[in-house]
Amino acid sequence: MTATGTTGTLRSLADTVLMPCFDGTTAPDWLRRRVSESLGAVCLFGRNVRDDAQVRALTDVLLAERAELVVAIDEEAGDVTRLDASTGSPYPGNAALGRVDDVATTRSVGARVGARLRAAGVTLNFAPSADLGDRPDNPVIGTRAFGADPDLVARHTVAFVRGQQDAGVAACAKHFPGHGGTSADTHLHPAVIAGDLAALENGPLRPFRAAVDAGVATVMAGHLSVPAVDPLPASISARWLTEILRGDWGFDGVIVTDALEMQALAGRYGLAGSAVLALAAGADLLCIGGATRSDEELSGLTDAIVDAVRDGTLPADRLADAARRVSGLPAVAGAAASRQVGAPVGASGVGAEDVATATRAVTVAGPLPRWAGPGLLLRCEETPNIAVGVVPWGPGAVRGDLAEMILTAGAQLPVAAIRDAGTVVVITRDRHRHRWMRELTTAVRTHRPDAVLLEMGVAGVADEDVPALATYGATRASTQAALRLLGAGTDGTEWGG
Repeated sequence: MTATGTTGTLRSLADTVLMPCFDGTTAPDWLRRRVSESLGAVCLFGRNVRDDAQVRALTDVLLAERAELVVAIDEEAGDVTRLDASTGSPYPGNAALGRVDDVATTRSVGARVGARLRAAGVTLNFAPSADLGDRPDNPVIGTRAFGADPDLVARHTVAFVRGQQDAGVAACAKHFPGHGGTSADTHLHPAVIAGDLAALENGPLRPFRAAVDAGVATVMAGHLSVPAVDPLPASISARWLTEILRGDWGFDGVIVTDALEMQALAGRYGLAGSAVLALAAGADLLCIGGATRSDEELSGLTDAIVDAVRDGTLPADRLADAARRVSGLPAVAGAAASRQVGAPVGASGVGAEDVATATRAVTVAGPLPRWAGPGLLLRCEETPNIAVGVVPWGPGAVRGDLAEMILTAGAQLPVAAIRDAGTVVVITRDRHRHRWMRELTTAVRTHRPDAVLLEMGVAGVADEDVPALATYGATRASTQAALRLLGAGTDGTEWGG
């Protein structure tokens, strides 16, 4: 096809490469109409989910409009969760899985997540994160990474990909070429990665190359600049997407962008400009972002893509190739279901095997005091990063009978409650990035030297933190593991075992 193709055909192709989101647990009329015409994909968020059965009813409606629609979701099965946004994930997250370092377990989690998504009508999951967790000041990756070692992250990325795709759901290695090596959050700021291509190939690129070699269906390009390779962000870089990922690596799947509305990209190029640049560079599926766009705004993006073809900015054959890849993705995902997997685990419970895995991941700086009621939870709360969003976390989200107080920076300590409680637990998440959390822990221990530190991010604990434990994730599985090790049972007595 050339730029002389009909406007109707061009508009259809342009619609096919768009992936918007929407509000509510039912499909609005405008979305159904656009899907029935040519919209290629939709992305589900926590606001679209009530439970698994409702998601299946929603996707049934959408897929009835057009069977080749890509239904995507961000279900990392860790601190980033959409299916369980109202409760927290029942699985151990990536950081916990990496610490256990059992690829069979990681593959099992990927398979069970995939089975659950497939049963809900989802065809593409933006997981796993293949980023390295090698920079403590990184504000957005944290427990989403399997670890800091490239080989470890590579083998667990491959295991999750294979498990999920065995279940018939396309996997996605993100955020190419690796978001772990920067201190910036691309939701908010441009991010620059140091090092040349050879150095990156021995580090953050290794998990992505392993995922491609293992047959991952999609790769998500991040808005990450590597000046030694290309000053442009990878998501709009032909050097990264066409020359390296497609050419050198031979990747033949779908390249999807990270959300185009993120300030690292849209702040400089605008939403429509970013869309055209990404397609021209080699991207296929455009993630419009987490904010709902109106029908009119989507039409504006379609217009911008059509205009770019008309004026020669975007080759028509490039647009046609992108649309072809997107349209074929559901069939590719379904064909990958090569074996039966276990029955999907619903959001109502946490499996014993997942609690056992999460328990193996815990680091204990002990000995821990024997649990004594009434327990007092002092949970340190910071603004959650945008990727995680507002998701319940910590023991109070699992044990409603425990007294929990939320503390923020500058909060006054409840001294009387601290002195009178049985067991006191100070709960932090990534306290290494928040000085006030460390100071608060010290202050609590001036009144209760036996107060337990429970770190649920990636900061870890050491001998000087005694008594303490670190879970490397704040999912329900990791929380139950912590409660078990603290000796707190569901009725406030000893857990036992």
